[in-house]
Amino acid sequence: MLSRPKPGESEVDLLRFQSQFLASGAAPAVQLVKNESRRGASANLDQPRLQDQRDVVMLDNLPDLPPALVPAPPKRAKPSPGRPLADHVDPEERLNRHDQHITAVLTKIIERDTSSVAVNLPVPSGVAFPPVFHRSQERQRKPATSGKRSIFAQEIAARRGSEASIPPVREVVSTQDQPEGAVTCESLTPREQDHQLPCGSQNFQGPHLITGKGLRDQEAEQEAQTIHEENIARLQAMAPEEILQEQQRLLAQLDPSLVAFLRSRGRTHEQAEEKAIKEQRAGGPSVEVTGEEPIRPTSASEPRQEDELEPGTPALALPVAPHKEWLHMDTVELDKLHWTQDLPPLRRQQTQERMQARFSLQGELLAPDVDLPTHLGLHHHGEEAERAGYSLQELFHLTRSQVSQQRALALHVLAQIISRAQAGEFGDRLVGSVLRLLLDAGFLFLLRFSLDDRVDGVIAAAVRALRALLVAPGDEELLDSTFSWYHGAMVFPLMPTQKDKDDEDEDEEPSGEKAKRKSPEEGNQPPSDLARHDVIKGLLATNLLPRLRYVLEVTCPGPSVVLDILAVLIRLARHSLESATRVLECPRLIETIVREFLPTSWSPAGVGPTTSLHNVPCAAAMKLLRVLASAGRNIAARLLSSFDLRSCLCRFVAEAPQELALPPEEAEMLNTESFRLWAVAASYGQGCDLYRELYPVLIRALQVMPKELSTHLSQPLSMQRIAALLTVLTQLTLAASSTALQPSSDSAEAGLSATPSLITWTQVSGLQPLVEPCLRQTLKLLPRPEMWRALGPVPTACLLFLDAYYQTWSQQPDLCPGDWLQDMERLSEELLLPLLSQPTLGSLWDSLGRCSPLCNPQSCAPVPEALPSLVSLGCTGGCPPFSLAGSASPFPVLTSLLTLFNTLARIHKGLCGQLAAVLAAPGLQSYFLQCVAPMAAPLLTPFSVWALRHEYHLQYLALSLAQRAATFQPVPATNAALHHGMALALLSRLLPGSEHLAHELLLSFVFRLEFLPERTSGGPEAADFSDQLSLGSSRDPGCGRGALLAQACQDLPSIRSCYLTHCSLARASLLASQALYRGELQRVPALLLPLPEEPLLPTDWPFLPLIHLYHRASDTPSGLPPADTVGTAVRALQWVLVLESWRPQALWAVPPGARLARLMCVFLVDSELFRETPIQRLVAALLARLCQPEVLPNLNLDCPLPGLASFPDLYANFLEHFEAVSFGDHLFGALVLLPLQRRFSVTFRLALFGEHVGALRALGLPLTQLPVSLECYTGPPEDNLALLQLYFRALVTGALRPHWCPVLYAVTVAHVNSFIFSQDPKSSDEVKAARRSMLQKTWLLADEGLRQHLLHYKLPNPTLPEGFELYPQLPTLRQQYLQRLTLGMTQNGVSET
Repeated sequence: MLSRPKPGESEVDLLRFQSQFLASGAAPAVQLVKNESRRGASANLDQPRLQDQRDVVMLDNLPDLPPALVPAPPKRAKPSPGRPLADHVDPEERLNRHDQHITAVLTKIIERDTSSVAVNLPVPSGVAFPPVFHRSQERQRKPATSGKRSIFAQEIAARRGSEASIPPVREVVSTQDQPEGAVTCESLTPREQDHQLPCGSQNFQGPHLITGKGLRDQEAEQEAQTIHEENIARLQAMAPEEILQEQQRLLAQLDPSLVAFLRSRGRTHEQAEEKAIKEQRAGGPSVEVTGEEPIRPTSASEPRQEDELEPGTPALALPVAPHKEWLHMDTVELDKLHWTQDLPPLRRQQTQERMQARFSLQGELLAPDVDLPTHLGLHHHGEEAERAGYSLQELFHLTRSQVSQQRALALHVLAQIISRAQAGEFGDRLVGSVLRLLLDAGFLFLLRFSLDDRVDGVIAAAVRALRALLVAPGDEELLDSTFSWYHGAMVFPLMPTQKDKDDEDEDEEPSGEKAKRKSPEEGNQPPSDLARHDVIKGLLATNLLPRLRYVLEVTCPGPSVVLDILAVLIRLARHSLESATRVLECPRLIETIVREFLPTSWSPAGVGPTTSLHNVPCAAAMKLLRVLASAGRNIAARLLSSFDLRSCLCRFVAEAPQELALPPEEAEMLNTESFRLWAVAASYGQGCDLYRELYPVLIRALQVMPKELSTHLSQPLSMQRIAALLTVLTQLTLAASSTALQPSSDSAEAGLSATPSLITWTQVSGLQPLVEPCLRQTLKLLPRPEMWRALGPVPTACLLFLDAYYQTWSQQPDLCPGDWLQDMERLSEELLLPLLSQPTLGSLWDSLGRCSPLCNPQSCAPVPEALPSLVSLGCTGGCPPFSLAGSASPFPVLTSLLTLFNTLARIHKGLCGQLAAVLAAPGLQSYFLQCVAPMAAPLLTPFSVWALRHEYHLQYLALSLAQRAATFQPVPATNAALHHGMALALLSRLLPGSEHLAHELLLSFVFRLEFLPERTSGGPEAADFSDQLSLGSSRDPGCGRGALLAQACQDLPSIRSCYLTHCSLARASLLASQALYRGELQRVPALLLPLPEEPLLPTDWPFLPLIHLYHRASDTPSGLPPADTVGTAVRALQWVLVLESWRPQALWAVPPGARLARLMCVFLVDSELFRETPIQRLVAALLARLCQPEVLPNLNLDCPLPGLASFPDLYANFLEHFEAVSFGDHLFGALVLLPLQRRFSVTFRLALFGEHVGALRALGLPLTQLPVSLECYTGPPEDNLALLQLYFRALVTGALRPHWCPVLYAVTVAHVNSFIFSQDPKSSDEVKAARRSMLQKTWLLADEGLRQHLLHYKLPNPTLPEGFELYPQLPTLRQQYLQRLTLGMTQNGVSET
């Protein structure tokens, strides 16, 4: 017998089996018969198949290679054998004749009219789920007798049986809504109803069996009603006996199943009517039910009583009671069924207990007691199920769902929450920061993981959330709107400062761990550590840029995702030069953006929203390139050369916005960003060759500008585009300057130099006649505030262009100076001077103080959600109108106006006096008075540094104009002092990036005699007179403070040289700043300013030379003083004395304790410096200023002092130095005694009397030369027991004697006397014992003079030789107390020793 093939046998075995079968000649087990035709299939069943027709596999003729997978030739239909097709037969007719498909029959059926069929909506149910069939019901019934039947068949049979026999029910129906005379019928059993006559015709509300379905609307209703009325009329005409007989006859004739169906249909209608009546009368009085309870059908929502839970199971109020007989409910887990029960009632908060914040799907913060319906989808959570909304923890949990829609929803809600938090919508309703909580929970890396998702919807939601976290919309709007301001293209990097990082480290980690963590380089730190201090750096460390490139290039997302990614890239580029470089160097990122979103040719977009931004120009992509170019000149050069941006700029600048095949708003923004990118490139002297190609386009734009200013005034985008165009022309005009670069060997300066500009003065000289009319047109709108605000930055851009134009014109060596001087005179007479006399310009000056961030520091306060690790300007929601960046701000226009005035005054000296009249504006004077008033140092937040930089520009330009005017005409004393105080305040506030301004203030303003009017108005004499009144003694006129001030005024040039040396700034930063402010474009390194960690100069910059001397002496191992130490110290002390006497507000930020510490540094430089006579006089004068009654109360040495680690340590060094080198110098001793006042810390007195008691012999300062009152040392009484014991020991041992140290001798005697006679009952036993012991030792002293002083001390009196008064005789109380003590000593046998 042949075996069958088994699993695992190869094709060779199958061929062998086939050969064996063929060789045996056995009959096959199965015959395969081909059905030739449907009708003749039976005729061929008995015909055996031929042997040669078997399917036999042969491998002999098969090719070695498989056949090629090419399309097979089309098959042709051939007639079956024996049935040839006749040529005269029509194929279509033959097909119709033999067609037996169902459609051949249905086509002859006339479709009925269904237009009258009513559409019935699903009936609302009160349960959560539809009724389901329970297996337990079937088990309670009798088993089926007709064999094995399905559950469904059994259920249908049970229903039919229940319909045939329904138990009797009696029900009383309310009759309150029926009309008068209506007769009600009781509900009878079905059997009774069969033999019961119908009630009145009023019970027949309409036909139940005949509905007219299938007829037209009117016919159906009319026919059904007609039949119904005929039936009613016939029934009313018949007698009751006839009706019963007819009923019995019909029941005998009809099929019983049909009768059961009709009865069930009638009952269904009745139940529906009763249910409707009950629902309508639910608000009325309740219906009383009598008789037996009606039997209700078993449903899922009404569990049966016999279906009980297992014993011991707690009963739950569930809408569906679980049963063991249900499918997969063998084991009932009640914990998992809690979600099916009704929500618990909402708890009303009765206390101030904090509750978990919950948010809606739109990111709104929901109140704890808000009651929202459940269909909003806000109750799908386990904790606090009664409260609507989701917590952050639940949203985080949802982001890890396996359902992509849930992940996308969670990310979307989190993005909405972040946006609302940054907008400040939550306010103080939440405890803590939402952003900080999210970042601490790892939200940043959750977004990064979500970007790697495979679902496009999740990627889109993650990108949206990332944009909401990183990008503040108000920041970009602010920076874009101020691009055309004075140096508005230069911005600070949006990255955390090192100070912020250190502060955060101090809050989070101990010092030891901080030192360990700071040791490795940032590149070796994990992304989590980087993100804790800098979110952007942490993101870049996770390969974010390649992933964003992949999303843009491969997945081709929708427009919103593309815009979100570009916004994120712009934020990364604004972070720092390093981040911008990484964006530029990311493989194929910029190439993809330029290729896909800045094409030079594209298909016009159709009507409706854009479905894709690929291969369509996008303004955000152009803005990204502009922000990258602002980071550095090298990046700008690489963008222009490597990505062919010149073609893009030509393409989008050459056509007007209305001619681009783009939406109008997008076309305006794209044209504006193209101008801004060109302006940034021109700021480095790059891209100037495009000017020759686009010259006709620019001229045409300037020619239509006046018309656009009058017609497009209400379109902010048009105003921004015009301002960007003027900014480009300004930079191109500066590029035409022929200022020759000075050769330098400095590598940093040489690296900034580049090839000369490709644009000449001849090419830009014709622009001024086109721009000046635009300026005149805008200035005409100045009296109309609304229209003036609508102009935006256009007037500012016009004024800045004129400034660059005249600056470049004056630098052309081949032109006649008379030409530009004459043109300047024309401009000032026709435009500028009339402008100064307008009242509306005065209103702009008056609003300076209201819009100043310096005078209103609250306008620069950090936003509630500001994080040190994620820097933001905090401008979400826009700026108020009356703020520096608001629409009504006067700063941009006035700053540009002062810029033009300075340029004209520098070139044309004859215009200085006329243009300087602007400085006499009352609004400007009032603003300067507010700025020089004592105030706290402005808080350096990201927005404040940006705003203060623009405010400092206006202040510097006003002072520069005043300095130029002071050269040619005398300045009033009041204005000179105000301007000088303003310059001193500005010098200590300037931020990094303004090194040129600080250098110019030191060089040409601060140390000018013209701005010290006290020199010629009796200032020195007034100082001497004031000292005589305060000190009460006359000194040598040549040594007084007046003579020192007069000498300081004569030495101002030397003082200026000293401070230029010691306040010097970094050379590279100074050169870069000079190139920016002077318009030397070839030397500009970048438009990204240095990181503003702190102001350029410290607040105590007048003491910098003294501090440098101290540090040099400390670092010099030989101890030799540096060269010219005396000269440096004298110049610094002279300037400090000038400021203390005539500009005290300039030193207001330096507390008196810090000033005292700086003076002590003079004595610590070496052992001989303090002996110099000029030093002695200057230090004495400064010490007298510190000891004035109005200054002395502010002298606080117990608090941390700026610039000083520890004042006690400095005082300890000072005591040691005094003990070593003072040799009893009285001035040195006065400085030692000043911190020993009673109100200061006891540490200083313990250091002297405990560790440096030998210095007491050198403290020979007379009582008459003590700079402060003696009462400052003697009161209140000393309460430190250790110090009192040191006092007593120094007196008893002779270390402190009146002729060695008269001041401290009087002080110690006063405190010891007060202690030994004190009788405070609250004193401790130790203090009482020490007091008794000290008094006993005083009574037994051998030194009669000291004993007399200690016992008979009365009051301090510095006029007496001892410094205090004595009692001629002890007071009675003291005498009695002393007698009791001596009596006790005698009784105890105490002998004198």
